Amino acid sequence: MAIEVRIPTILRNLTGGDKAVEGKGGTLDELFTDLDGRHPGLRDRLVDDKGLRKFVNVYLNDEDVRFLGGLDTEVADGDSVTILPAVAGG
Repeated sequence: MAIEVRIPTILRNLTGGDKAVEGKGGTLDELFTDLDGRHPGLRDRLVDDKGLRKFVNVYLNDEDVRFLGGLDTEVADGDSVTILPAVAGG
């Protein structure tokens, strides 16, 4: 079993058009590193030197990871991670 990561439309060019990909790792940081090995550039679009990029929202099993521990949030087989770009407007 693996961790399912749902990819937003804007990042699907990095996953060959896949809406969801599978990865592994013990933390969100390790998961993103694993995914970047198969989908180069994905990690850079999600993370900067300060952590998660400001305009990227990441949810672990429908919980915002910013309130769970950010990149240090623990993940496990069977978890679902959703990546959503922040939307602003008026």
